[in-house]
Amino acid sequence: MNFLENIFARLGNPADAVALQELRDDQTVSARSAELLGMITEARAFLASCNLPKGERCALLAPNSIQWIAMDLAIIAEGLIVVPLYSRQAPAELVTMMKDCSPALLMCSDEALRDGITASWSEAPPRVLFSEVFKGAGMAESKPCKVADADVVAIIYTSGTSGEAKGVMLTAANITHMLGCTSARLDLLISGHSGQERVFHYLPMSFAGSWIIMLTSLMRGSLFMMNTDLSRIANDMRASSPDYFLNVPALLERMRKAVDEQLWKTGGIVLGLYSRAKAAWIRKQEGKANFPDSMSLAVARAVVFPTIRKKMIGSNLKALICGSAPLNVDTQLYFVMLGIPVLQGYGLTETTALCTLDDPRNAVPGQVGPAIDGVEMRLAENDEIVVRGPNIFPGYWMRPEGTAQVLSDGWFHTGDQGEMDVSGNWKIRGRIKNLIILGSGHNIAPEPIEDKLLQEVPTAQQVVLVGNGRGYLSAIVTGKVADEKVQAAIDRINPQLPHYKQIRAFHVREEPFSIESGSLTANGKLKRDRIAEELKSEIEDMYRVKQAV
Repeated sequence: MNFLENIFARLGNPADAVALQELRDDQTVSARSAELLGMITEARAFLASCNLPKGERCALLAPNSIQWIAMDLAIIAEGLIVVPLYSRQAPAELVTMMKDCSPALLMCSDEALRDGITASWSEAPPRVLFSEVFKGAGMAESKPCKVADADVVAIIYTSGTSGEAKGVMLTAANITHMLGCTSARLDLLISGHSGQERVFHYLPMSFAGSWIIMLTSLMRGSLFMMNTDLSRIANDMRASSPDYFLNVPALLERMRKAVDEQLWKTGGIVLGLYSRAKAAWIRKQEGKANFPDSMSLAVARAVVFPTIRKKMIGSNLKALICGSAPLNVDTQLYFVMLGIPVLQGYGLTETTALCTLDDPRNAVPGQVGPAIDGVEMRLAENDEIVVRGPNIFPGYWMRPEGTAQVLSDGWFHTGDQGEMDVSGNWKIRGRIKNLIILGSGHNIAPEPIEDKLLQEVPTAQQVVLVGNGRGYLSAIVTGKVADEKVQAAIDRINPQLPHYKQIRAFHVREEPFSIESGSLTANGKLKRDRIAEELKSEIEDMYRVKQAV
């Protein structure tokens, strides 16, 4: 059976199990398995009435919801190709993607999203609201799925950090293989667990990794609980008390800072125990722990850390799962200190979201785990990671030249530099395209240095290194942070680095880079070329008058 048939079979047994929940301010909206199947059947009947030929594209523009999931599965089951779009992205960017893939229909959750597209594109395809599809009428028995393994079932647009986004085609076989792999890793995590698994979710399902975890949850019969208001994430995490959930590094950084801030406000004995335990933990990682450190950690593990865990995420958590961008190793170790394992994964949309995922039995901080089943990974020229396996996409939509640039003899060229240890665990060093090549010829991956400076300046929002073709590195720091604090942080970092990696100048910009301003991709990655162009004058100033460091 393919992934869709597996999901439908799971939803039918038991049919009365709650499969999905939307967490809202005033209520929790639930859908039992049978109800979700009914909604999918209703949506399939609507799509069938449109008489679309197999392989036509249907764009899906909506925030996460039960209806989003039903619409997504219905489009695929009808032999059509779903094109999930990020509902918070600028209408002009969404229109560019839709012009690229020419959808026959645009399915929108509400009038505001529909009207935003209409205002930007007068020749948009027919726009259908969810309310026109889901009317709650009783539907006939569901039809067989019209999906073969080789069929393209989704086109997911990549972030486009250095140019126009490309449509990544994924097949039913890609998805079927990936769900088997993710479920196998989760089996290791949930070993011995009884009852229905609880999965909290807040990331947009228009992104590949987010979509895969949702489909995996449905296939496993988990209770999938969706946050619908980002301002309520902290409350919803506690209320849902999940077994695990998918994260991006930015949230884990915010959670870590929030704990520190709350304990500093509380003060007293608890703050003292916490501070001593943190210092002891750092010394333990450096191999310098002593007997008093062991005592401090033992007391905190008995008295302080369990309370932090419960207030932060509830009492059921087995692990946090993190992907999409590199996670600072200090942050990962911080959660380990609290007794919360952090499992990292690595992959791209072109690899059906994943290439590696930590084995819960042997998760190494700072690494992203071994390759998933059936996937081969090796290093090519310039230590670039190349990947081969049933998870590799067949190509970009209508871009044969772009496809040929990244696919060679079945190997996908990721554009990432990495290394593998003797146990098979991978470490990601950075993007090859992000490499800064100084005038001296030194090649520098900016991400590790950016992470170091960001950790040293807690009030900073982002750090971006520049210096291509220049004599030294400079840093752009965003957020409300004083120049003196940045200077002091650089003074602490530079002695730890070789001379060519030291930061010699900086510029503080109070306004953070954002998706809305076009300087971040839809999933929060830096658009470095755009930033360099936007701050061209400020960058020139850093090299015209070098600041002493």
